[in-house]
Amino acid sequence: MLLKENVPYGYIFGKIKKEFIVVTIYATVIVLLYNSFHITRISIPIAVPTILGTVISLLLGFRSNQAYDRWWEARHIWGAIVNDSRTLSRQVLCFTEVAYEGDEVQQLRTRLIKRQMAWSYALGRSLRKMNVLHGLEKYISRKEYEFISHYNNVPAALLELHARDLKLALDEGMINQFQQVELDRTLTRLCDSMGKCERIKNTIFPVTYSLYIHFALLLFIGLLPFGVIQYFGFFEIPLVVAIASSFLLIEKMAIHLQDPFENKPTDTPVTAIATNIEKDLRQMLKDQELPEDQPVLEFYIL
Repeated sequence: MLLKENVPYGYIFGKIKKEFIVVTIYATVIVLLYNSFHITRISIPIAVPTILGTVISLLLGFRSNQAYDRWWEARHIWGAIVNDSRTLSRQVLCFTEVAYEGDEVQQLRTRLIKRQMAWSYALGRSLRKMNVLHGLEKYISRKEYEFISHYNNVPAALLELHARDLKLALDEGMINQFQQVELDRTLTRLCDSMGKCERIKNTIFPVTYSLYIHFALLLFIGLLPFGVIQYFGFFEIPLVVAIASSFLLIEKMAIHLQDPFENKPTDTPVTAIATNIEKDLRQMLKDQELPEDQPVLEFYIL
């Protein structure tokens, strides 16, 4: 996620560097052909690119809103994951504290809560198509690690282990049926959040819609020099470059926001959120070994 401050201009304009160079060359060639070499004296009414630019502005605004909605939905889902992770840990600690005491129940508490930490990291890495098993050995036993390594969907396997432990706790009398139902509801909400994230990840933004807007934008940029050249002469070069860059930056912004799980600076910061979840859950366990805060990578966090 891009931070509020210190976002370098090089990062912003680096997204359209190639397009910037091409538009500059194109505008320069047009003005030279028109004013210096007099090879072509083509000009069009300024109303033509004006109307086309207005239409493209509306389309880009709609596209940007849709892309931001996808990004915001992803962040909203991970906010629910934070809440449900805390809820699950609180329920495990409080329900078992009243009903049952002993080493066995303490092991159950620790196992469930640390596995929830692992689930948070595993889900984030899974969405980013990274090695999901990396680092999970710190939170789960060797037997559990081997169990989940045979699954394509590691977060789903971890939730299955959660459910098995809840069934064991019910059978052993550590929790009653009403408590088991509440805990299972929390697991269901976590599973729902996982499915929502996977839906965003696996549902691509309509390609044809993106291409149509992009082609219309290229047409607008292509016509723009011919609409302003008779009014501005050589000054049409910076004018065309500035207008084209504005439209291209908006288009690039929408492209990056529409995919919030690509391990890019514009991502939803799933790793940082998982680190905060681990910190909260370890404190609930009275564990003094807290994780370090996710480092800020220049101007963003992941």
